[in-house]
Amino acid sequence: MSILGIELRRSAALGAALATVVIGVGALYGATGRWSSGWMPLAMAIREYLLLLWPLALAAGAWQGRREHRAKVGELFTTTARPRAQRMLPVLGAMAITLAVAYLLVTGAGIIGIITTAQHLPVLNFAVVTGVGALSLIAAAWLGLGIGRMLPALVTAPALAVAGVLLVFLSAIRLDDWLAAALNPVHGSSMFHAYQTIDNRVSGALAISMAALAVTGLLLFVAGGWRARTAAVVPLVLGLTAAIAVVPRDEDVVNWPVDPVARELVCTDDTPTVCVSRIHANVLDALTPLAREGLTVLAKLPNAPTAVHEDTHMYMLDEVRPPRSDAVTIPVRIDERGKLAHPDAVLIEIVKGLGVSYELQCQNRDEVVERAAAYWLLGREPQSDVGVIPELIFEDPEINTEAVTLWQGLRELPDDEALARVTAVRDALLDCADISGILPGSAR
Repeated sequence: MSILGIELRRSAALGAALATVVIGVGALYGATGRWSSGWMPLAMAIREYLLLLWPLALAAGAWQGRREHRAKVGELFTTTARPRAQRMLPVLGAMAITLAVAYLLVTGAGIIGIITTAQHLPVLNFAVVTGVGALSLIAAAWLGLGIGRMLPALVTAPALAVAGVLLVFLSAIRLDDWLAAALNPVHGSSMFHAYQTIDNRVSGALAISMAALAVTGLLLFVAGGWRARTAAVVPLVLGLTAAIAVVPRDEDVVNWPVDPVARELVCTDDTPTVCVSRIHANVLDALTPLAREGLTVLAKLPNAPTAVHEDTHMYMLDEVRPPRSDAVTIPVRIDERGKLAHPDAVLIEIVKGLGVSYELQCQNRDEVVERAAAYWLLGREPQSDVGVIPELIFEDPEINTEAVTLWQGLRELPDDEALARVTAVRDALLDCADISGILPGSAR
């Protein structure tokens, strides 16, 4: 233990750990909106930042691995009776301990940011994703130690840092998805939807390959000759073979698996009912009064929707669904503090389609007609959605101009007839029928 303590103080381990913490925490808090929604987004964001941290650990190990050569004591140590492996173990332990702790410290720094807002904690998946991330850093450091001792040139560490970045990046985009999942520590960590996770079978395959890489690095570091160094490749080959054999081939499992519990709806106890996915349960109280305001507007229509649900449908992954007449579905957005983002958009998104969600298979939508009808229900002149709907950064000005014209035509009608026209638009949307000629003044 005293030797390990000396290694912790004098080796590159503490420097590598400090750099890992600084870079990891800096990257996390430089883009908090990417992970503020919950525990799994946090774990996956840190795994994605291994694009930077993994090459750093590789380079740190290589720098440490050339220490004996740098100090010109290699020949002296070979004359001692102490076994080589015993002499090398404290160095391996110091690198492993400090980098694992550094990875956990980065994770802890992220947890501080979500502890008061994130409610859905999938303990097993979170622990597995975090543990495999820490293991991958240890594997990189140990491999660097082995290469650095075998090639103790000054350029080895920076060259490995560059090679590590290229290796991680290119293997993520060039290899088949299932193969990248078994070999690349950042694969599957980019978020494509709010309910994404990393399948434990994929994590298991990656853990096998990273463990094999670590063993190979260890053997290279303690090897005393070319035969031992050649034999060090065997665990790597066996480990990669095993990882490739067990990794799933299903594209949905490998690339964007769904956590069904995170996707479950959590609803208010009273009515009108408002529901959000479990991962967004912390914003239910903030969303409820805004959603009910939208339902009050829609209540002017006969057989109006009586509930608002978060839209958990994923168009690229789920089967096509028919429009619902009993509930309005809307997106729920989370801001950088883990709270409800863009609250001003909630009312507009509930009313703008008259409570009928947009479906890709329906081609009979007309934004001009829908906007005019929606703003008639709201009792105010139509306005552009730019600046209200965050994803909308540009809109043809003629859309709102034409909607204002139709809205004025509705206002000139008796209230009963105008309501009948707006109801007809809503019913046509539910049936995916043509709505272009329903409002007065619209194209026929």
